[in-house]
Amino acid sequence: MDKLSERVRDDIAFPDQVAEALGISLDALKQMRYRGAGPRYIKVGSRVRYRWSDVQKYFDEHAIEPQASA
Repeated sequence: MDKLSERVRDDIAFPDQVAEALGISLDALKQMRYRGAGPRYIKVGSRVRYRWSDVQKYFDEHAIEPQASA
């Protein structure tokens, strides 16, 4: 297997792995997809896959910066 193939394979996540990483149930992740929310995903036939880089981006986009008190 070449380096690019290894890198692509290492970046692919299954829905149960993503749900665990997000701290939510698999059903909650399914509902997020249904509503058009949550991390970007890939459909391969009827199978759903995620890229860890997209999950990280989702985390980053939902980060909240605390405001200093006056």
